[in-house]
Amino acid sequence: MQPQLEQSLSEGVATVVISNPAKRNAMTSTMWRALPPLLEALAADPRVGALVLTGAGDTFCAGADISTLREHGEDPKALAVRAEEALAAFPKPTLAAVRGHCVGGGSQLAAACDLRFAEEGALFGVTPAKLGIVYPASATRRLTALVGPATAKYLLFSGELIDSARALRTGLVDEVPAAGELDKRVAEFTRILVSRSRLTQAAAKEFADGRTDRDAHWAAQERGCDDTAEGIAAFLERRAPRFGWQPQP
Repeated sequence: MQPQLEQSLSEGVATVVISNPAKRNAMTSTMWRALPPLLEALAADPRVGALVLTGAGDTFCAGADISTLREHGEDPKALAVRAEEALAAFPKPTLAAVRGHCVGGGSQLAAACDLRFAEEGALFGVTPAKLGIVYPASATRRLTALVGPATAKYLLFSGELIDSARALRTGLVDEVPAAGELDKRVAEFTRILVSRSRLTQAAAKEFADGRTDRDAHWAAQERGCDDTAEGIAAFLERRAPRFGWQPQP
């Protein structure tokens, strides 16, 4: 099977699967290059309310497939950063569903998601110090914002792996379902995500990510749509809300 990014859509949830089983789902240069346009298409699809990134089989992603990174003469670090930034900028909620190893470029992609659920026994590592690579500034800042300076330095200085329990304690991971329960929990949680107001989620994502120039924009969006009225009516009538706001292309 050729290394590839597989995608599917079910009940408002888009799933992107990193598939390169022969190399523990390492990202080839072609896969890094394919991720931004794939995400752009999913972001523009009004059926998509949330996105799950995961790996094929029993591992998430072992990083970059180093043997392919010089194929087209491109800077391998730049390829990874473009993919990371495209994932971080995805306008709808994103969740990394992690089992097995999440290492190097895999941890870079997981950190670029809004949330990370990891199966019990998953292992995380940020390994540029093993290769003499300067970790990208964007990835370093994102990791530090997630786990704090001390844990970020521990991971970056040593390249050592940490388990899911420690990842949960440090904030790298948001939930650790029991072994065998990851898919069930992710499906349950993403059903919740797609039932909520996309207006609330889109504004909250920008605010939480530190954007400070769109307060007036989101206030106008709130005034110009019916989500608030619908949410209150649904609460009073004890029914599920039918939110209608969609991002403008």
